[in-house]
Amino acid sequence: MYSYIVDVVNLLLRWLHVIAAIAWIGESIYFVMLDNSLRTPKADEDREKGVSGEMWAVHGGGFYHNQKYTTAPAKLPNSLHWSFWKAYTTWLSGFALFVVLYMASPDFYLVNNNSPWAWAADLSGWQANVLALAFLLAGWVVYNELCKRISPNMERDGLLSLAVAVMVVVVAYLSTQMFTGRAAFLLTGAVMATAMSANVFFWIIPGQRRMVKAMQAGEAPNPLDGKRGKQRSVHNTYFTLPVVLLMISNHYSFLYSHELAWVLMALLIFAGAVIRQFFVLMHAGHNRPLYLVAGGGLVILAFWIGAPGVSGSSSETAAPGREQVSTIIEQHCVQCHARDPEHAGFNAPPAGYVFESWEETLGQRETIQQVVGNHYMPLGNITNMTDEEREIIEAWEE
Repeated sequence: MYSYIVDVVNLLLRWLHVIAAIAWIGESIYFVMLDNSLRTPKADEDREKGVSGEMWAVHGGGFYHNQKYTTAPAKLPNSLHWSFWKAYTTWLSGFALFVVLYMASPDFYLVNNNSPWAWAADLSGWQANVLALAFLLAGWVVYNELCKRISPNMERDGLLSLAVAVMVVVVAYLSTQMFTGRAAFLLTGAVMATAMSANVFFWIIPGQRRMVKAMQAGEAPNPLDGKRGKQRSVHNTYFTLPVVLLMISNHYSFLYSHELAWVLMALLIFAGAVIRQFFVLMHAGHNRPLYLVAGGGLVILAFWIGAPGVSGSSSETAAPGREQVSTIIEQHCVQCHARDPEHAGFNAPPAGYVFESWEETLGQRETIQQVVGNHYMPLGNITNMTDEEREIIEAWEE
């Protein structure tokens, strides 16, 4: 019953998280598109009112006229729309999911027993949890300090972008050394997502509130508030596609179990940012298809590096017989991959894979060889599968 309740909580949190993320990302992408699509107003009275840009649009059978004011409009309505709860809900539900799925079973999902760093491989469960929380906090602190120190007045944003890119690569590398592959991808995405939500909480919304307060008092708002909000919003829009990819990466072990997982991660993050740049420029009236080509090239490069046999070594172990393979599967896999799993952490077989018969096992031979060969399975190696047993699985033919 416990594992069933955990699954129900997992489902509901994931549902909430996905809905909130869709709403937040959709609104963010829309506002970037809107801001880049604004054109100088044609009507004199609009320019006299302080309107700096406008966009006409048609959607759902209706016509819309969006206007942006450079200075304070003559009157602010009481029903002013604010965009922040979607961001907060996305982060809070995502963090709750991380607690339920990863921090509740850190020995399984966080501790990297194969880490080249002995101290990381020897972490206890609670130590891995503390390290994960510190990793998230440190990611935000470093990112925020980079923004404050390199481009405090938004005059060196190009240099800042380069520094943030380097930081992302460092985060990708450190995460794959300290945590299991799946957790590393998730935590790298969580560092970026935390920065996105914290940008809204600490910079964008407070700056907007100060601007509104100044306007209502008949004072000129501080232009730096608007510039800082724009800077952090721009960062958020380039983080969007990479974060979505990292959050769904846990379904694809060929990514997070590769020996160069941090390189694959970095390439895909940059691919997402470059592809997003194409759409940002397109909405500003600039068609630059080379950004799509470059993003696609980075994706292809990542998958080429991650392909089986490119950087791995082949085993010379003689092809084992059915009995050898069955014995290993029974000892190390069936306790979880059964219709009624014996392991307390599972209410149903993970990913729907059942290995209770030879036919079921044989049908998933390539998948089993991949996750056993790259040491992803068994999770946390809780059954103590030996290297010799892994070689037998890798050499298994039929």
